[in-house]
Amino acid sequence: MDVKQAILSLAFLLTAALAHAQLTLDECRRQAQANYPLVRRYGLIEKACEYDLSNAGKGYLPRFSLSGKATYQSDITRLPVEIPGIDVETAPKDQYQVMLELQQTIWDGGDIRNRKRLTRAASDVDMEKQHVDMYALNDRINQLFFGILLLDEQLKQNRLLQDDLGRTHKQVSDYMANGIATQSDLDAVSVEQLNAGQHRIELETSRQAYVNMLSAFIGKEIPAGTVFQKPAPESTVSVAGGINNRPELRLFEAQTEQLSVQEATLNARVMPRFGLFVQGAYGNPGLNMLKDEFSAYYMAGVRMSWNFGSLYTLKNDRRRIDNSRRQIETSRDVFLFNTRLQATQQDAGVLSMRRQMADDDEIIRLRENIRRAAKAKVENGTLTVTDLLREITNENLARRTKALHEVQLLMNIWQLKYTLNN
Repeated sequence: MDVKQAILSLAFLLTAALAHAQLTLDECRRQAQANYPLVRRYGLIEKACEYDLSNAGKGYLPRFSLSGKATYQSDITRLPVEIPGIDVETAPKDQYQVMLELQQTIWDGGDIRNRKRLTRAASDVDMEKQHVDMYALNDRINQLFFGILLLDEQLKQNRLLQDDLGRTHKQVSDYMANGIATQSDLDAVSVEQLNAGQHRIELETSRQAYVNMLSAFIGKEIPAGTVFQKPAPESTVSVAGGINNRPELRLFEAQTEQLSVQEATLNARVMPRFGLFVQGAYGNPGLNMLKDEFSAYYMAGVRMSWNFGSLYTLKNDRRRIDNSRRQIETSRDVFLFNTRLQATQQDAGVLSMRRQMADDDEIIRLRENIRRAAKAKVENGTLTVTDLLREITNENLARRTKALHEVQLLMNIWQLKYTLNN
């Protein structure tokens, strides 16, 4: 029996925990970052960099090549003199050769080293682009989360309005019994109740759509009783004038570094190459061109190559890189300018909301007084029920405006934090 009671108690606690489950904005953002399909690109970028670095490093490994040829030529090498009584052999006009060659790089002017650097730089650019794309996800989560908070506040005010209208409906019914109100007055209250009910359905539908979208982003179903915890304004202070820490700036830096590495590779292209080689061949003729028979032979040595063709385009290549660098600087300046304007506007929005909220409570207090006075006038027969309904609506509007300002303040603060990532 004790075990059964313990199980029931545990089930009750779990049910209560689920019923009062809370979801914070930071938790939503973390889960969305982990669940978003684009997150898989992090591993793909790292693997691609590993493969490219491995391939570049293999440039120092010896390279084997196998070649063969069969030719027929119109003439062959002959001695310029004839010796009486001696028949000097000559190579045949049809010649055959199969060759296996081994090449080993000794120095490539820094080409392999620069290719590795260029691979890392390109990987860094791809990684920073990935950071930018993933960071943009935060803005979408912010919009959904604060949209749900705003709808929750509107639903709360709608519930208060319906309660107030319910009390008013009962009071007007009493007024009818006392001859103060008519059926049309009661119908007017009923119409307002129906309008409030329709508005609630609209709000609940919108909220469920927002919750479904947020659930898709975080990768799990959000229970019906989940409470979306409102961030505290004191923990989200204004960051106007703070340091801009957006990932786009790191992307510009990575792109600039990539151009610097590309510029270094231009110098490696104009340097000479040195390497060892060993050739082993079998053919007719062999190294002895005057001997008409198949034979095997080998050759080994040091090889130097120097391609001067890249000098023709070296100056234009450097100019092109410098032009790309100026384009990146321009894009960075434009980005900083736009974010600075956006941050200034959002900071002004935060200040505006704070100033407006300073009067919200006073407006609500005055609207309550006006509504109570209107109610007393209706009881005295000096004011119509329609006028009372108007004052009830105005009071509800004042309460909704205050709730809207509270959520808008948080939205502006978090938009400012997103703009600067600070």
